[in-house]
Amino acid sequence: MEASAVAGAKKKARRQRRLIVFVDESGLSTRPTRVRTWALRGQTPLLQETFNWKSLSIIGGLVLLRFYFQIYAGSIKGPQVIEFLKQLQRHIPGKLLILWDGAPIHRSALVRDYLASTRGRVEVERLPAYAPELNPVEYTAKSVG
Repeated sequence: MEASAVAGAKKKARRQRRLIVFVDESGLSTRPTRVRTWALRGQTPLLQETFNWKSLSIIGGLVLLRFYFQIYAGSIKGPQVIEFLKQLQRHIPGKLLILWDGAPIHRSALVRDYLASTRGRVEVERLPAYAPELNPVEYTAKSVG
């Protein structure tokens, strides 16, 4: 059933002459994960980090063999999604069909209003819930981090 959703989006894109863009977000952090490690008895291991940021987020879009992304300090919210969509429109001519998950920021009123303001140049299709294997950006964005 999930693959049929992508197939339907592909047919829609072809019929409307739109370029499909897979979009997703991912968070990055310098905070070390808690793991067991070895140390001399009585000496607590010291973990050092060399970055001056606590967390970053990346939003990426995959089109054929091109990967577009932006990195933001902190978490990604509606304004960052809109900024990313504007940048995609600057770099990719023509109509776009954005395929992304059902994250709350994608459904926010701010993002919906922006999409309506594009007058049909950017349309959105939501991928089925719990189907990250349908979005190739799931793997690409995480490998960048």
